[in-house]
Amino acid sequence: MRIEETMKIKTMLHRMTGTLLAGAFLSGTSAMAAEVQQAASSGDPTSVYRAVGLGAAAAFAIAVSVLGAGYAVGRVGAAALGAAAEKPELLTRSIIFVALAEGLAVLGFAVAMMLLQKI
Repeated sequence: MRIEETMKIKTMLHRMTGTLLAGAFLSGTSAMAAEVQQAASSGDPTSVYRAVGLGAAAAFAIAVSVLGAGYAVGRVGAAALGAAAEKPELLTRSIIFVALAEGLAVLGFAVAMMLLQKI
């Protein structure tokens, strides 16, 4: 592949990632707004703060875990492919380490869902 093609693919991936993140943020914001409105209609002011706090905690949990998983997958994946280029029999073992790093994102998502269930 030429450098120009690689840069085009990289730019396209960055745009797709940004679009997906913006969509997730907007859908999460609208869901949280609906929960806050429902809590506000109950008349208890502490329930509004509780809903906002749990929503912020869920957003923080998923954001940190996904950023950490992305960093880990980037570093481990690059090392895994480098090792597989030299010794192809190491590819299977190295995919396990990439999957472990990806498990961070899944666990963060699970924690966020448990927090949102408490709203």
